[in-house]
Amino acid sequence: VQLVESGGGSVQAGGSLRLSCAASGYTYSNGCMGWFRQAPGKEREGVALTTPGDSSTYYVDSVTGRFTISQDKAKSAVYLQMNSLKPEDTAVYFCAAARMWPYDWKAARGMDYWGQGTQVTVS
Repeated sequence: VQLVESGGGSVQAGGSLRLSCAASGYTYSNGCMGWFRQAPGKEREGVALTTPGDSSTYYVDSVTGRFTISQDKAKSAVYLQMNSLKPEDTAVYFCAAARMWPYDWKAARGMDYWGQGTQVTVS
């Protein structure tokens, strides 16, 4: 399974970015996919999660109303639209996939596959 992220970069506070994640070798019809982030000196944390079966979406409180996760089942891809970005959103963002519901996704636990990450810097 390979997950490849793209779309990171630098943006001013209040700006927007869209992250993309393409999965290969992964049956996206099961399990879930999501976005996670790790800021310098901090633990990796969940940001948003989506399940392909019913297209449900889940967010951590800090990004609710600003970030939107979406999916393209045909392409086995997920996206993260990030609006109203804040300096505290600065982190390396990772795409991840799980075969089953992760037992603690907000703590980035229970995911089976990870991408290499893409840097998002908000100044």
